[in-house]
Amino acid sequence: MKKGSKLYSIATMTCPQCQEGRFMVAHPYRFSTMGEVNDHCEKCGLNLKPEPGFYYGAMYVSYALGVAVFVTIWASCNWFFDNVDVWTQISLVLIALVGLGPYLYALSKVIWANFFIHYKKNATLR
Repeated sequence: MKKGSKLYSIATMTCPQCQEGRFMVAHPYRFSTMGEVNDHCEKCGLNLKPEPGFYYGAMYVSYALGVAVFVTIWASCNWFFDNVDVWTQISLVLIALVGLGPYLYALSKVIWANFFIHYKKNATLR
């Protein structure tokens, strides 16, 4: 994974255009600023909030990530362990989703932005 790929921007949570500036205001687990996206990239000046409601589509990405977590836990419980109780599976899924919730929320916004904003090699202004 190298700079210039969408996966790089998603994994490092950086600006989709220059892949250097921070995408989120703070760490996803800082509850006072959870899920807040910077207004502009600190490196290239890209407007990270192109229009009101731009990140509403990230709900669909967040839903897909939640389903992926659910399927992973459910499949792991059923394939690798014998006779795991349904309530144990539900508890594991709930614990995982609550624990990963802030990260998945931030990740879904980065993924959504990468659908529409593309990398530019010489995008850095400062």
